[in-house]
Amino acid sequence: MLYVNGLRKSFGGLQVVDGVSFDLVKGQVLGFLGPNGAGKTTTMRMLTGFLTPDAGVIHICDTDAVKNPTLAQSYIGYLPEGAPLYGDMTALEYLNFMGEIRKMDKSVLRNALDYVICETMLDDILSRPLDTLSKGYKRRVGLAGALLCDPEVLILDEPTDGLDPNQKHHIRKLIRKLAQNKAIIISTHILEEVDAICTDTVIINHGKVISYATPKELVAQSQIHNAVSVIIETASAPDAAALFKSHRLIESVKLSGKMPKWTKMILYPHKKQYILGEVSAILHEKSWRVAGVQSEQGRLEEVFRRLTLNG
Repeated sequence: MLYVNGLRKSFGGLQVVDGVSFDLVKGQVLGFLGPNGAGKTTTMRMLTGFLTPDAGVIHICDTDAVKNPTLAQSYIGYLPEGAPLYGDMTALEYLNFMGEIRKMDKSVLRNALDYVICETMLDDILSRPLDTLSKGYKRRVGLAGALLCDPEVLILDEPTDGLDPNQKHHIRKLIRKLAQNKAIIISTHILEEVDAICTDTVIINHGKVISYATPKELVAQSQIHNAVSVIIETASAPDAAALFKSHRLIESVKLSGKMPKWTKMILYPHKKQYILGEVSAILHEKSWRVAGVQSEQGRLEEVFRRLTLNG
């Protein structure tokens, strides 16, 4: 559905995108991640034909997007950063306008409008000028416009920016449903979104791809992946810490919190092995009083910071 190879773009001698490559198939939701200034938005503008790359290949549904941008754009639904809209139009006028410039048949457009208005929950604000809408509503109108022509490829820049938690949940659910028949790229700073909806991730920094992995593979890179946190009675904590430190599968023990009666410690495994079973067996055997035991999956934020700060 989308093939990108060796994409490059510079402005005034500054290399903003430097050899970005990835591909996308139907059913994938690709989280496109990176710190501010990494080159995400510039890359997305090249994919959608708003910028011409200095070098590289972009194929969208087997169409060369550099040589034939108009045909390539016909396969794309694009929600740009900030979703620039015509403020004096009502939401319904804007969506009709989007359908007209896409040259959609009137009956097809009517059905499409019913669908996108329902899916993005816009019924209550259709007659209101866009300038009077909240940031969240403007994003939803922009998303409705991107979905209107039922595109093969969706490119969404911060699709849940400005939405409240209930709206975010609904839009994420919608994106998961759309992905069954589309290929979707999401640029986001909200790392919980990666866990919630993405099947794959690309992280770029200084214009270069520094990671191409599934969310599960990213989490597995976390320093606390498969670590076990234990809250144990303070009186037993020294004996427990000594025993855990001597276990062959446990690399280190860190005290991370202390209360009058309870002490929390984190047990880090050798080579991030799964140790919850062994820890539970030890606690059961010793009959120490325990207030909680939890295996850590890892933290995307920690992995993202380490990759981008070192990149």
